[in-house]
Amino acid sequence: MRKYSPACFALLLVLFALTNLSPAEDNLDSALAPTYRTSASEVRVTFFATDEKNRPLDTVTKSDFAIVDGERVVRNFRSFAHAEDSTLDVVVLVDLSESVAPSFRVAVNDVVQLVVRGQAVGEDQIAVLCFGGTAGGGLQPASAALRPAVLCSSGCRASDAVAKLPAAKSGGVTPLFDALTFAAEFIADHRRMGARPVLILFSDGKDTYSLHSANEALQAAQDAGVLIYSVDMGASGRPNAGSLFLLKASESTGGRYFAPRASLNDGVACLLNTALEDLRASYVVTYDLPSQEAGFHPLRLLPTHNLHLTFHSRNGYNYQPSGE
Repeated sequence: MRKYSPACFALLLVLFALTNLSPAEDNLDSALAPTYRTSASEVRVTFFATDEKNRPLDTVTKSDFAIVDGERVVRNFRSFAHAEDSTLDVVVLVDLSESVAPSFRVAVNDVVQLVVRGQAVGEDQIAVLCFGGTAGGGLQPASAALRPAVLCSSGCRASDAVAKLPAAKSGGVTPLFDALTFAAEFIADHRRMGARPVLILFSDGKDTYSLHSANEALQAAQDAGVLIYSVDMGASGRPNAGSLFLLKASESTGGRYFAPRASLNDGVACLLNTALEDLRASYVVTYDLPSQEAGFHPLRLLPTHNLHLTFHSRNGYNYQPSGE
């Protein structure tokens, strides 16, 4: 009987996982898969790893993981180092529409706490946007209900608009995908050098009225390099289409998903601490483009030794050969 070394056995597990993917999962991932576009011969991936208790790992070695790029397993890397981003640019996007009415009040109070008590980032590092809702809270005119509103782009802790959030009322349609697209463009316009852009999305994930599709919204976030940390405002706590979209939004951009109330027992302000811990635990790996085929290349990072590890990164990129 042939004996395999531990490293070889781990690699066989990676290949086994690759060849036993569910077709349904593949189709769903492709439908909601934003991409990173590149025309270079090098692929660059930023990621962080978490253990079985969902805690970020401070130390990761390049032997701890393999990259599955399309149908190829990549173990030879051009470079591997800690990420250079040293701080966060945070945009909080809050859903005020009718679909979140059952959990609206709790979520709004969470947003205020996040902004006022979240001392992990500076005054100029956080902005607050909202969409949906009524004019009762004085946040925006009724005629502008379909357009996201920028409550503050800096100085949010002292902002009158944020202070008025608890007086707002939920209502109207839910242009979630349009709001995500708007937020991605806002982040791209306001991003600071050396800062990692993070979008904290409070929503139930249900879109009832948007000009943009789900894929277009996530593509905009991917193009802006945004990590989505989604807080599920769903009332039932059971998996549904909205929760699935939020989960995919976070997974495909390399962020995190927080189920309804389940993960926020320590207070919503811990979200910023979580994002900062993820930032400090992040690495960048580069490798040669394994295929010159144009189009979408799915990728994932899988553990090679400790199978309890989870790697968080974007889930693919679009390759366009030069001159096309």
